[in-house]
Amino acid sequence: MFIEKKASFDEGPAAGGFDNDRHRSRYAGTRVRAPVDDSAWTRYRASPRARLDRHDAHSVLFREDDAASHLYEVVSGQIMLYRLLGDGRRQVVDILGDGDLCGYSLTGLYDCTAEALTPAEVRVLDRRDIDQSTELLAHVNRCLLTRIEALHSHAVLLGRKSATERVASFLMRFVPGRGVVGCIGPERHGERHSADTELVLLKMTRQEIADFLGLTIETVSRVLSDLKRRGIISIERNDRIRLVDVCRVCKMTGIH
Repeated sequence: MFIEKKASFDEGPAAGGFDNDRHRSRYAGTRVRAPVDDSAWTRYRASPRARLDRHDAHSVLFREDDAASHLYEVVSGQIMLYRLLGDGRRQVVDILGDGDLCGYSLTGLYDCTAEALTPAEVRVLDRRDIDQSTELLAHVNRCLLTRIEALHSHAVLLGRKSATERVASFLMRFVPGRGVVGCIGPERHGERHSADTELVLLKMTRQEIADFLGLTIETVSRVLSDLKRRGIISIERNDRIRLVDVCRVCKMTGIH
């Protein structure tokens, strides 16, 4: 049950306690159906109740089964969420970027581990403050709906897509407005197509990509090598992949 009481965030002591700038492009097809008032959230995140923490790459924000006393809002950098099986196998369940939230739990325990992929800044938000404000809860709910949509797509990727489709889908996450339902296609300048290329800056190791896509590291490397051999991508460095023909990569995602 949500508590109707409104919390005050203008005073009081501090509480308890992917680097791709176009990371959020995978939500390009999301339609806003009505104006959204996020003024309460804006006030809260700027108040002393919201603590700004800085994390080095590969530092842990929280671990699976820790007490879920705080939410975390990504201000900059990328955060990886993952679960470990008993035998040590890892499944990366999501990659978060600017504005994304993590750490909300109904059980009182975090259901995954959050680790910074890059140097990152996060706002640490007291769970009690959120639960006591319907306006703050409304913002959290909107963020969770966006995450649900993304996780639905990821479930399809893991359950039905081939290895090539998975790697192509991953690369297209970093191309604004492309690789999603309603893909805008290559831009046009006059009567000629612009060069349909994109440079992807990867902040994940091959192993982390494999764990995200449900593949082995050998399979990820094999697919990338095959795309390079076919002239679809060029690998400038391990962390820099150029999509030579974005439209061809997009058509390999399985959404067309």
